[in-house]
Amino acid sequence: MRRRGLLGAGLAAGLTPGLDPWAAPARAQAPSRCAGPIYLTIDTGWSREAEQIAAILARHRIRATLFIADEPTFRGDTTLSDAWAPFWRARAAEGHVFASHTWRHWYFRGDPAPGQVSYVRRGGGAQEVLDQQALCAELDRPVVALRRMVPDAVVLPLWRAPGGITTPGAVRMASACGLRHQGWTRNGFLGDELDAAQHPNAALLRRNLANIRAGEVLVMHWGVRSRREPFAGIFEELVSGLIARGFCFETLPVGGIGT
Repeated sequence: MRRRGLLGAGLAAGLTPGLDPWAAPARAQAPSRCAGPIYLTIDTGWSREAEQIAAILARHRIRATLFIADEPTFRGDTTLSDAWAPFWRARAAEGHVFASHTWRHWYFRGDPAPGQVSYVRRGGGAQEVLDQQALCAELDRPVVALRRMVPDAVVLPLWRAPGGITTPGAVRMASACGLRHQGWTRNGFLGDELDAAQHPNAALLRRNLANIRAGEVLVMHWGVRSRREPFAGIFEELVSGLIARGFCFETLPVGGIGT
C-alpha cells in the first residue's frame, strides 16, 4: 500500500498524513520477571521540568508515549517551536514514541451538527466549529511540526483530547482521520495537575504506589505551571517503586489500550 502525504489523500484513505499506523512502537527494557506492563504517557504542558523528567526516564531505561501539542512553555516559546527541536530529537533517539494531542490544545465542548464539533480555547473567549477536514488538520499539525524536526520519529495512529474530554462527534471524526482516542485508566492519573496544597507530593506518591496495577495507562506532563510543588520531585521515587513491584514500562501499542 502506498502511503499518502497530503491531507486530502489521507482523508480519502482514512488516514492522517504523518500519523503512521504501520510504525512499530519501541518497547521498554523489561526485567526478567514482569508482573505486568504499565504504559506511561506524557502530555506537553508547561515543560518546566522536562529535562529533569527526561533524565529520570533515561536512567531507568523507560520509554514512554509522548502526546504533543504546541503549548506555551516556561521559556516564553511553545513546545513545538524550533527551540525545542533538540529536546524532541533526543527523546526520539531514546526510543520514545509520539502521538497527537491537538495543535492548539483547546477543548471539545459539543457537537452542534453531524460532522461538526465545537472547539473552545481554555478559559473561554475564542471558539470555532471544526468540520471533518478541519479536525483532521488540527490533529495532524503537531505531527507535521514534529516530523520537520525529527523526520524518523515513530508516530502512533492515536490522539488524546486536551483534558481527556471528548464528544461522540470528535471521536467519530477523528476515527475518520485514522486516529483512535487514547485516554488513561482509573488509577493512571498521577495527579501532577492537582493543587499541591491539597495534594502534596508525598500523598501522591503513596496513592500512586498503592493503587497502580498491571495494564494501567498513566498520564503526566513535562511540568505543570500551576503546581507549586513540582511533581518531578517524586517522579524518580515513583518509577523506582513501580519497577521494584515488578512492573514493566512499555510504549502504547499501535491500536492503543482500552480505558
